[in-house]
Amino acid sequence: MSVNREYGNWVRLGDYIEEVVLRLEDNIHIQISGINLEQGFIPTVANMTGVDKSKYKLVPTDSFACNLMHIGRDVKIPIAYNDSKKSIAVSPAYYIFKIKNDKKNSLLGYYLEMLLTRNEFGRLTWFHTDSSIRGNLLTSELCDIMIPLPNTDIQQELVNTYNGLKALAEENEALIKPLSDACQAYIVDCKKKYPNVQLGEYIESTDNRNFDLHYDMNDVVGMTITKQIIPTKADVKNTDLAKFLIVMSREFVYNPRTHGKKIGLGFNNNNKNVMISWNNISFKVQDSKLDKFVMPEYLYLLFCREEWDREACFRSLGSSTEVFSWIEMCRMEVPLPPINVQQAIVNIYNCAEEAKNIATEAREKMKTLCPALVQRAING
Repeated sequence: MSVNREYGNWVRLGDYIEEVVLRLEDNIHIQISGINLEQGFIPTVANMTGVDKSKYKLVPTDSFACNLMHIGRDVKIPIAYNDSKKSIAVSPAYYIFKIKNDKKNSLLGYYLEMLLTRNEFGRLTWFHTDSSIRGNLLTSELCDIMIPLPNTDIQQELVNTYNGLKALAEENEALIKPLSDACQAYIVDCKKKYPNVQLGEYIESTDNRNFDLHYDMNDVVGMTITKQIIPTKADVKNTDLAKFLIVMSREFVYNPRTHGKKIGLGFNNNNKNVMISWNNISFKVQDSKLDKFVMPEYLYLLFCREEWDREACFRSLGSSTEVFSWIEMCRMEVPLPPINVQQAIVNIYNCAEEAKNIATEAREKMKTLCPALVQRAING
């Protein structure tokens, strides 16, 4: 029985691809790349000092590179498609392949990329790996995998849909770093232009407790050293929640016990009040200073800087457990530009966060969209 009769419009991958073996040889000026599980080709993080690059492989235009080792560790195959106009150099351990010339009219490169970079394909390759500790995939096993092959019109339709979300994610990801850098540069400029003030002149501690048990365990949160408020990981089912601190909108909370180099801190930037363990310290911008002299969102950006963490840890006292006291918090100095400058800095930060959220949402939608597109390919 033929493959197509048995599997409908499914075909064997190995019948449509062939290995490409091109060495770098004298072209050692080409930058060496690696493969990221999510982002495709990236500059290598390996130390290339003194390494003989002549044996490294070239990935020509319209070719794929993949690492057939360590699939058992990641349950995903690192694979990337070179759709640029230049060849890319990769490790000699990588497997390089392309669509056969006589198959290019029936299989599109972008469609194959969409199939091979799916999480489902990663799990399938993991299933076919050998029993070694790394979980390697033999070339023959890769070639024996079946893929759905509709006509090229349907392939292009699916690619266009997928690439629309992919472009949205990539465009917003490209905005994150320059916007974040601009925000930090603005803050550095403020340190040069505007006087420092002690935080204690503008903030005050809050001690709002859940004595009336208005809030329950669904309102309990935690915080991280990356300055995020997150859902709690603690089991609080049998905990006395009456003592818990209530952190209202636009208020802060921090853990006075340091972690060596970082201070655990969170900013409630939502309209919903949250609740956190009583062994933390909550505070806010004084009502008389709020949005007249200081924006809490601006303070939050200062708290997120590595320089602030270093000084806070320097001011901490203790031996096995160091404590960054409320008194020392109030003694910390920060640059205080006019409120319109603070707002401008916050606006840039918000743009970066919006770009990050859009990119993340697009990536998540790609994960759910891809199986639907493949089902469309199977149905033909």
